[in-house]
Amino acid sequence: MTDLPARTGARLLVDALRNHGADLAFSVAGESYLDVLDAFVDTPEMRLVTCRQEGGLSFMAEAYGKLTGRPGIGFVTRGPGACNAAIGVHTAQQDSSPMILFVGQVARDQTDREAFQEIDYRRMFGSVAKWAAQIDDAARVPEYVAHAFHTATSGRPGPVVLALPEDMLGDKAAVRDTGAYAPVTAHPGTDDLRRLSELLAKAERPMLLVGGPGWTDEACADIRAFAEANALPVCCSFRRQDILDNESPAYVGDLGTGANPALLRRVGEADLLLVVGARLGEITTQGYALLTPPEPGPVLIHAHPAAEEPGRVYRPTLGIQAGVVPMAKALAALAPVEDPPWRGWAEEARADWLAWLEPGPCAGAVDMGWIFGWLRDRLPVDAIVTNDAGNFSGWAHRHLLYRRPGRQLGPTNGAMGYGVPAAVAAKLVHPKRVVLGIAGDGGFLMTGQELATAVHTGAAPILLVVNNGMYGTIRMHQEKRFPGRVSATDLTNPDFAALAQSYGAHGIAVERTRDFVPAFWDAMWSRKPAVIELRVDPEQITTRTTLSALRQSATPTGAG
Repeated sequence: MTDLPARTGARLLVDALRNHGADLAFSVAGESYLDVLDAFVDTPEMRLVTCRQEGGLSFMAEAYGKLTGRPGIGFVTRGPGACNAAIGVHTAQQDSSPMILFVGQVARDQTDREAFQEIDYRRMFGSVAKWAAQIDDAARVPEYVAHAFHTATSGRPGPVVLALPEDMLGDKAAVRDTGAYAPVTAHPGTDDLRRLSELLAKAERPMLLVGGPGWTDEACADIRAFAEANALPVCCSFRRQDILDNESPAYVGDLGTGANPALLRRVGEADLLLVVGARLGEITTQGYALLTPPEPGPVLIHAHPAAEEPGRVYRPTLGIQAGVVPMAKALAALAPVEDPPWRGWAEEARADWLAWLEPGPCAGAVDMGWIFGWLRDRLPVDAIVTNDAGNFSGWAHRHLLYRRPGRQLGPTNGAMGYGVPAAVAAKLVHPKRVVLGIAGDGGFLMTGQELATAVHTGAAPILLVVNNGMYGTIRMHQEKRFPGRVSATDLTNPDFAALAQSYGAHGIAVERTRDFVPAFWDAMWSRKPAVIELRVDPEQITTRTTLSALRQSATPTGAG
């Protein structure tokens, strides 16, 4: 047998990434993993993207995982770098996105001395990552990396964190590479599908709720075929509006923040709820009030990739462990219910959603409802929309259409600062597709420096910055509980258009609704990363109400 060549831990690591199909990684350089950076010099087939802050980097890696279904790869240095990156790990955990974060670590002979920037990452990330470990032996690098890819993608996807002692990266070992990873996915059983069909046939007002990770274009087509064949109304969980093409007659809206009251009423009327892929979490259940835990009321069929999820909060009538791809395929193959009695009820639910698309009254000179309605009619079918956290996101949730292969990327954990890095990552993955990123003034200034990454890499998303001079979501809750008593939510902002130009991006400000259309086309044809600042009236706090109306209807809970 031919002797194996000795390779450094760093070389083994980068070779392992390539072996598992990784083509892109995000990094903020640090001295703790210089050997890895050097190994990338001899690996031109894998692109290493230099980011400007580890929080932005971790959002990019998470967005990559969400968009591709393959683990997003990030490299950060020890201590402060890892702490900054924790926000993306938490996002990947709550959003069930495959991700692997590599963290530089102190040399092994310095462990447990509180050396410079030393942290035990197994303890730090143990409660938020699917797996957190440290590679102390270079000979085991291929093993650890293979396990990381397997863990990040199998069952319910999520983040993995691997610490890399800097002296280990220089050690040499003669070991074989592993085979490429293959995710393990559960399939629904024959008895599960038979029982599901029996329960559905007895229903009078069923509702299908889809959500969660792992949806491929094929799986989305399968779930659409099943829903339309059975005349089922379909809603989606928070920020998963791209699973069912919104043009489908089956689509009836989303159970996110600011959900359509008519949809909430319909879900409350349902006598059967078929949940595929979604967690029945706080946002989707409207604070666990839409369904009463632990007995939900209607017949509950809950299919999820993780065995522990059905029954976590609500006891299902039928719990099924199954990945969304095999589950959707199996549902599409079922014989449809003949002459379903709920057809009229489902059509009414669709009419409710179509009415919800119409914008309400606007306070101020920039009408967000009109702008997003205009975008809805003009964005390409394969457009990717990334959304940050904040009240401004309600207009994108309510008024845009999401289709396949188009995508919606938003943090279901409500992490501010997501929109810009996610848009940069999306444009790197799909450079020929339109990528529209949306952020508020608060979130933009948390990670907006990744505009420099966009310029550096040639990625050219269009970014809408909704500037109302405040942390709008917190102001909304503040006004509900302490009307008129403003504290810590006012903001002083830069000229965002000028800031974008200073990075070498395209920047323009919009102060009137009629100015948006030419501003958008200018941004499109600039072929640069572009920022369109929407200077909106802070009075228009949500798609449905104003600050004044909140104050008038508020019931103060205390002051002083």
